[in-house]
Amino acid sequence: MRLMPNTNLRAKWRTWTVVSLVLAVAAALLVAVGPERASGADGAGGRRWITDGQGRALVLNGLNTASSAKSAPDGMPWIHSADVAREKRRLGTNFVRFLIQWRTIEPRPGRYDDRYLDEVAARVGWYGSRGYHVMLDMHQDVYGPRTKGNGAPAWATETDGLPVAEQGQWELEYVQPGTLRAFDHFWGTRRAGRNLRARYAAAWAHVAARFAHDPAVIGYDLMNEPWGGSLQGPAFEAGPLAALYRRTIAAIRSVDPDSWIFVEPEAVSANWGLPSGLPYLKDPRGDGDRARIAYAPHLYPLPMDLGGGYTGGTRAWVRRTLGSWRAQTERTARRLDAPVVIGEYGLDATRPGALTYVAEVRRTAERLGAGTAYWSNDPGPWAPWRRSKGGRLRATKLLAVLDRPTPLAVAGIPESYGWDGKSHTLAVRWEGAAGVTGGTEVYLPERFFPDGGRVTGGDVVSWDAASRVLVLRSGPGDHHVRITPATGARG
Repeated sequence: MRLMPNTNLRAKWRTWTVVSLVLAVAAALLVAVGPERASGADGAGGRRWITDGQGRALVLNGLNTASSAKSAPDGMPWIHSADVAREKRRLGTNFVRFLIQWRTIEPRPGRYDDRYLDEVAARVGWYGSRGYHVMLDMHQDVYGPRTKGNGAPAWATETDGLPVAEQGQWELEYVQPGTLRAFDHFWGTRRAGRNLRARYAAAWAHVAARFAHDPAVIGYDLMNEPWGGSLQGPAFEAGPLAALYRRTIAAIRSVDPDSWIFVEPEAVSANWGLPSGLPYLKDPRGDGDRARIAYAPHLYPLPMDLGGGYTGGTRAWVRRTLGSWRAQTERTARRLDAPVVIGEYGLDATRPGALTYVAEVRRTAERLGAGTAYWSNDPGPWAPWRRSKGGRLRATKLLAVLDRPTPLAVAGIPESYGWDGKSHTLAVRWEGAAGVTGGTEVYLPERFFPDGGRVTGGDVVSWDAASRVLVLRSGPGDHHVRITPATGARG
């Protein structure tokens, strides 16, 4: 949930009032999280990983596609195939969180729009042909268009005639009477004429049946930034939210036994580094290594959500938030026995200190061993590119921060990895594992590695200067590799 700055003092006062109330309630309620289920070491080592067909641990790194889809009548993002090619060439990404919406999937009860899914499949193909892993994200903000948001179809929006007034800050529309009532009917906290949760799960099953055999689709993000309406905290996460997740997981597994399923916590708490009460969710595939449930929280520290820069006292507050967010994310991931992907993080990159903040989030993700999807790729101040007056896309300063050396696939169990910008060194450590094939792949941006990399502690299998991917030999035992530029870096 992103709280954008507002120059109107009354609107600012209302925002702070709501935020203060939410924080007080969250702090009081969310301490009552459930018992932890699994243990594991902090950081990249000692936890589960999303793996590819060769058994290699994937370090997912990419962008969201795209905010523009939320308001488009056909639900399609702004991109074309050439834009996907540009992103791959300029950023070396291997992952995309692709927005879809219930309103476009099921425009009428029980009637699915397969032409829409064909258009989604075409765009998935643009990514898949370039080696991307695609997460399909069922997106909602403020419930749906009838409540001045996006996501749910009109037929599934039951406001009982209560109003939803336009607000200076769109997040305040979450607490409008009509929006709260729509969520309450959906979650079943108020008696509704229809079981909308059953329809939601069935819509997901229809989507999963369409993409179950698409090799580019790595999995499904069940709901963007869940909001409990009048029910908040652990009572919501362990109650209606967990129940919906269990129902939807079962529906998906009935048609797709293998793809990953990503679950998000209640956004208003976890986004800011507060605890989540989301309980363990059993995968019908089985427990342990058979399970394919992943945890996909978002990261939006409150001071920057409210429009602050990464400077002065705000910077100190945000750094504490990042520490709390990491600790709470690790705690929840252990309870879920799940890998972690940061489904969203981002900000207006023109703010003071914004680029330093983005680099700090990436370092946090490296320490956590988490995948990342930056919000978002729509051209503008939040993105790595903007449109010039002539309509052409131009790189922003953010691109150089996102274009970061990183492993992409590790042939074994990652112990640690990270980029040191001062020494221009990418360090990757992993333990070789039985049954894993192929080499460890790392991405080396041209601006740091114009002539490729010099490898210490490992053997090079291949180097592709076009894709900027270096492949390292793997095998049994411990591997500790350091990669520095073959010659001086240019940036």
